[in-house]
Amino acid sequence: MMDGATGLAIPTKYGQSLTVRPSNKGGIQWKSLDHRGNVWFEFDFPSLHPDKTNTSNPIALKLVEILRTSATLNPLFLAKTIGVAVSTHLDFPRDWGLGTSSTLINNIAQWAEVDAFELLRKSFGGSGYDIAAAQNDGPILYTLEDRKPKVETIALHWNFTNSLFFIHLNKKQDSKKGIALNDARNKNKDSDSKMMQILNENLIKASSLETFETVLSQHEIAISTIMGLQPIKERLFPDYNGMIKSLGAWGGDFVLATGTAEQMDYFRRKGYATIIPFAEMIK
Repeated sequence: MMDGATGLAIPTKYGQSLTVRPSNKGGIQWKSLDHRGNVWFEFDFPSLHPDKTNTSNPIALKLVEILRTSATLNPLFLAKTIGVAVSTHLDFPRDWGLGTSSTLINNIAQWAEVDAFELLRKSFGGSGYDIAAAQNDGPILYTLEDRKPKVETIALHWNFTNSLFFIHLNKKQDSKKGIALNDARNKNKDSDSKMMQILNENLIKASSLETFETVLSQHEIAISTIMGLQPIKERLFPDYNGMIKSLGAWGGDFVLATGTAEQMDYFRRKGYATIIPFAEMIK
């Protein structure tokens, strides 16, 4: 999200769990499972506080960075054990892009008893938007000001959610690239942040689907101008009758589409088979 801007976040029902058990083997035995229970990553760290590993595996190296940062933030982390077996379990497909990295960092922060926002900032980087969503069970407004997160819980009185659908675009967007692009493009942060805040306020207050679609369209045009990217509807779905809004790292993962259940056949005919109604996705 844009620095200084207030963003609307609505947590999903899908998440990631982390289980830690004592191990006599020593070090950390790490295993990551997907939504089907299949192991997609496995690695044994010989030390409880690994500084480096004899591997070029990017996932192992990123875990080293997160664990090392956790130990720096809390020197007592893992101080009273000789080894642990750690397993993570996703309950959504890995390519959905629902905050795999941020939910992992949030879980590790709870395990290490450190601040999740600080751990994110010092390891993976990012605004903390996904961390805030992972820590809440309902809609929130999230603002990052001078590196300090501000979270406000809100209520949404949308009576048209049966007309909202999430469509997966059959690819995983690199959120770090999205952050870098935003930083490079966003030169008028104060005025842009103020405009986005007004649009978010109008979105929250929307009392009809028509108003909601109007604000979404304005939001998409504004982000398109700021990022210098073509809106996803113009690029992929120019003949669709409803409104389509990019989500997450702009241009990837899921989009939000308005319409009826019958209209979702439009996306299926184009090869987008993962279509989730609002009520099935959102807590």
